[in-house]
Formats: sequence, structure tokens, C-alpha cells
Amino acid sequence: MRRRQHTRMTVTQAAPAAVPEPRVPLAGAPEEAPLTPTVGDPADLEREAALARLFEVHYASMLRLAVLLGADDPENVVAEAYYQIYRKWRRLRDAAAAEAYLRSTVCNLTRMRIRHLQVARKHVENPPSDVVASAESTALLHDDQRVLIDALQQLPARQREALVLRHWLGLKESEIAAAMGISCGSVKTHTARGIAALTQAMEARR
Repeated sequence: MRRRQHTRMTVTQAAPAAVPEPRVPLAGAPEEAPLTPTVGDPADLEREAALARLFEVHYASMLRLAVLLGADDPENVVAEAYYQIYRKWRRLRDAAAAEAYLRSTVCNLTRMRIRHLQVARKHVENPPSDVVASAESTALLHDDQRVLIDALQQLPARQREALVLRHWLGLKESEIAAAMGISCGSVKTHTARGIAALTQAMEARR
């Protein structure tokens, strides 16, 4: 009896400890995320932050600019302008020039949009006489401003742009020339002719 007990104890003590089986991921189960998050390109992060500031500071003024220039869909015009500057951000030599580039893009897009509408209306038998403005655009203008805007719409595009950039945004002639892509002398010419035509149009409405 004693010999059998001794044998049992020896076998039990000599038994190897249980080894945990290797962990095999289940088929189709999502892999665990790495502990260290992937760091993005610093240039992309800088661009995102700069554009966010640009949107926060200048979106309202760019929207007002598009409205004053006669865009029928100013929100889309401004959104397209921000998209273009987003794509070309790395080509800008000076980030401080982003506002001027954005303003110039809004002017160009609005001008192109107006020309497109003019061509499209020529091919329509009964073109709409009035363009329905969006609620956001209407909220930016007071009643007296709407009368002035209606008069502005009768001016040629260049005269309208020169007047808006000079008297509504208060830009210098050099800034207006950069936004419109013309010389300072041409800015003076368009401004003077625009004021004369606008004065005549306002007097005719009285």
C-alpha cells in the first residue's frame, strides 16, 4: 500500500504544467488596432488647419461678394472657390496670399456663371425674368441694398466687379487689379464708368 501511494505521488509531481495554446484569430474577425496611431503628413495637417481658419474668417465676406456680383447660386460659387484653393494649396508660395486668391477665384467663377446663364437663356424660348435668390443670400442684404443690387445687375460685369471690390470691400486699386486680373488703369476706368452708369440707373428707378 505504501509503495502504491509513493508511485502515485511521483507521477503527479512529474506531470508537466499545462501550456497555453497559441491564439489564432478567427476568420473574418477584425484585427486589433495598433497601439500607436498613424501620424498623417504634416503638410496635409497644416493645409487642413489653414483652410479651416480661412473658411471661418472669410466665408461670410466671400458669400456676400458673390451675391453682390450677381451670382444666382453664391453658396455653390464660394464652395467651388474653396475647393479650388484646397487643390492648389501647395502651389501657393505665400499662405498669406490665400485671401486674395480666394477673392479672385470668386470673381472669376461668378463671371463665368453669369456668362453661362446668358448663353443658356438665349436658347430658351421663355427665359425666367427673375432669379430666385436663396434664403441665405437674401438674409445678407437689407431692403435698400436689394434695390441697389438690382441696379448693379444692369451694369457690365467688369464695372460691377470694380464697384463692388472698391466700395463694398474697400480694396485698394492694386488689390482690385489682382482680383480682376487687369491693370490699375483699367480699374480706374471701370470704376468711373460703373459709378456713372449706376447713378443713371438709380435715378431712372426713382
